[in-house]
Amino acid sequence: MSLAAPARPEVLPELACYGLAGHSAAPADVLEEARLAESLGLGSMFLSERFNTKDAGVLAGAVAAATTTLGIATAATNHNTRHPLVTATMATTMHRLSGGRYALGLGRGFAALFDVMGLPRVTGAQLRDVIGIYRRLWHGEAVLGHEGPAGRFPYLSQDSAFDEDIPVLMMAIGDRSLDLAGEVADGVVLHTFFTDETLARAVGRIRDSAERAGRDPASVRVWSVLATVEESVPEEQRLRKLVGRLATYLQGYGEVLVRANGWDVAVLERFRSDPLVHGYPGAFDAVGTVDELEQLRDRLLPAEWLAASATGSAEQCAGRVADQLAAGADSVVLHGATPAELAPVLDAWRVRRGDHAPDRLDRLPTNPGRTP
Repeated sequence: MSLAAPARPEVLPELACYGLAGHSAAPADVLEEARLAESLGLGSMFLSERFNTKDAGVLAGAVAAATTTLGIATAATNHNTRHPLVTATMATTMHRLSGGRYALGLGRGFAALFDVMGLPRVTGAQLRDVIGIYRRLWHGEAVLGHEGPAGRFPYLSQDSAFDEDIPVLMMAIGDRSLDLAGEVADGVVLHTFFTDETLARAVGRIRDSAERAGRDPASVRVWSVLATVEESVPEEQRLRKLVGRLATYLQGYGEVLVRANGWDVAVLERFRSDPLVHGYPGAFDAVGTVDELEQLRDRLLPAEWLAASATGSAEQCAGRVADQLAAGADSVVLHGATPAELAPVLDAWRVRRGDHAPDRLDRLPTNPGRTP
């Protein structure tokens, strides 16, 4: 007598995780993470890019090969690090390799980093221009004599037979990025550590921008990004994933996040001028010691800033997922945690999910850039 394989849990297309969350020196780990994410019922996996061992195209191809139904998003790469034809080719390849599970995600990146790399800073005008180029190429057009914010391109072409419908995601924090995303993107990925009020305002702004552009506001899929640190995670990792992660954002582009949330800029200035932070030789979420992270938590980071996250029991974390949907998000990326760490949260969310329009959630595609 043969034993039947255990039933796979119902898919939760409204939830996603990041692959290789944070820093990783072992990119092959994404293969097992992707398989586990799919087996746990997560709808999609987002892949950030870092200039070390996290190339967006390579990781996305690995996830596509390791899974059969999991949605895949590059979230994000920067258009200025690759020629438009190279990026368009990466996306077309991923689209066909994955059977339509892929969405290309673009962001502004870090201006200071681009300065030292010798690359132009990313602007909204460039993003609007380059997204238009990608879409023309994906639909079989040749781009002739193009001169625009994204650059000068005498001739670009992929294949005149192409008619590829590849979703584009945009990462957005500030008002201008939110407006642009509502105008041109298929989906929007918001930032970690948004308060619920900021999330609701951002969703409204995206929808309004889409409507002004003559689009159906509901056709833009909005992803909240929720730092999720469930209580079974070891204490040092909880500190790193929560305190260290927020501190790292404040190190890099704190003004943008603080302004978006309406937080006190004076608190940010005190944080940055503190002897622990000023001149710190790295990112706190990567190299901070337990003592340093505890100092950040106890002396420098307000509790209400850290509260823009999901912490505590699995049930409490599931409650914060519900808060994101109530604030207007279509979907939620559970950020900073591995699929294994998210397993109890997913179980708790399944208990609560029936109270939150499950029919609407079930209709969401697993491709993170698509709407029903």
